[in-house]
Amino acid sequence: MSKKTLVLGASLKSNRYSNLAINRLVTYKQDVVAIGLREGVVSGITIETDSVNFEDIDTITLYLNPARQKQYYEYIVNLNPKRVIFNPGTENPEFYEILRQAAIEVEVACTLVLLSTNQY
Repeated sequence: MSKKTLVLGASLKSNRYSNLAINRLVTYKQDVVAIGLREGVVSGITIETDSVNFEDIDTITLYLNPARQKQYYEYIVNLNPKRVIFNPGTENPEFYEILRQAAIEVEVACTLVLLSTNQY
């Protein structure tokens, strides 16, 4: 069974990288959940608008700029994922330190590239 990924900053717009990531994760048969600003469905995945207490999250892939991440610091740490992927444009050294102190792996990378090169 695949490890569950939370796409944080999910978008219904098909030209957004978070939307492409959901599609690609589903294509690669990964278990996916998503949180965004607007409710909707992408590739059969419901985008939630609230900070749902998901269980067994292995990876969180971020599509939020550093200023928007702040409101999710505690939420993400409390989900206790194995790793958090900071996609291009989401780099945040302040948050890296918080995650490392919580023994959560920080990966500065592109989810789409990781999937396409079998490094996810």
